[in-house]
Amino acid sequence: MPEGDTVWLAAKRLHAALAGRTLRRFELRVPRFAAADLTGREVTAVTARGKHLLTRIGGGVTLHSHLRLDGEWLIHRASELPGHRGAAVGRPGRTVRPGRTDRPGRTDRPGRTDRPEHQVRAVLANDEWAAVGYRVHDIALLETAREDTLVGHLGPDLLGPDWDPEEAVRRLTAQPDRAVGEALLDQRNLAGVGNIYKAEILFIQRLNPWAPTAAVPDLRALVDTAHRLLYANRDHPEQSTTGSLRRGEQHWVHGRAGRPCRRCGGRIQVAGQGAAPYARLTFWCPACQPAADQPATDQPEADQPEADQPEADQPEADQPATDQPGADQPEADQHGLDQHGLDQHGLDQHAVDQHAVDQQAAEDPREVVDPGGHRSSSPGKAGTIG
Repeated sequence: MPEGDTVWLAAKRLHAALAGRTLRRFELRVPRFAAADLTGREVTAVTARGKHLLTRIGGGVTLHSHLRLDGEWLIHRASELPGHRGAAVGRPGRTVRPGRTDRPGRTDRPGRTDRPEHQVRAVLANDEWAAVGYRVHDIALLETAREDTLVGHLGPDLLGPDWDPEEAVRRLTAQPDRAVGEALLDQRNLAGVGNIYKAEILFIQRLNPWAPTAAVPDLRALVDTAHRLLYANRDHPEQSTTGSLRRGEQHWVHGRAGRPCRRCGGRIQVAGQGAAPYARLTFWCPACQPAADQPATDQPEADQPEADQPEADQPEADQPATDQPGADQPEADQHGLDQHGLDQHGLDQHAVDQHAVDQQAAEDPREVVDPGGHRSSSPGKAGTIG
């Protein structure tokens, strides 16, 4: 599922489409709330709390939803819904979203409205826009004053107005023997970190994922790095911890098992961490993040892919890695991150020398980006944009 910054962006776009407008249609296609009808009420706000979405509606009512592994909220024109010129939810067509001035704009993924109608769990529509929740989870209607019964257990929200780094440090300190990698994923400590950011934060801070929290020399620096990374990525769907959006350059270690470390040239490893059902695959560089008791393996120990693993606040799933392997150096400052090595994070020079690039070419000649930025791929090499 998306990490905290992506959920924050979803809330922002839903807010632009729904807030301040009267509901002309309200449907919840789950048995418990199937009879609920809030048509005629005004949506007052849509906000994110960690990885939870809260849609606040006039009369003191909140609609809670969670994306988990496969959920998504898509914004359609209201005219695409049934009853408007015969269109149907799930019909192929354009997906549009309100822009910063509430003007529609096309997304870069045409045909994204092509979803089976049986996957619809919620429909909220006004005169102009319709927000349709496909496969969204944990739907609940409750009094706005009682939202804490669903999200009150969460720690300080990294992207929320209540972000409190000292409180996050206090909560992390409360379990001194817990592995720092597991502690970062526990949404009760700080809300919004998922498996991708966990690996990246620990690499930037040179911390082994299995180190006990008590051994972390500067927990405040750790939570500040978490806040800085999520904040830098919150306004756009792309995620980068290196400052580059080029394929294969977005991440330092996550999704790069067996590839050269961008900092030292050593081999990135991956292993399972945590007990079921909270086990996750963890990526790290043994040279940059050393520990005496680190697992000596570069193969996953968990049988299930990381996307099937839950978060710690309640069983959730994380977003699968889309980063493609590569030893090329990040070069663009596209997210407000330093261009050369994220100096504010205390990183060394991250560029990998030509030896590391040659090493990568020997391992997988199908796709290599050389230091000059030229990409070569063999026929049939498939990839995704991370």
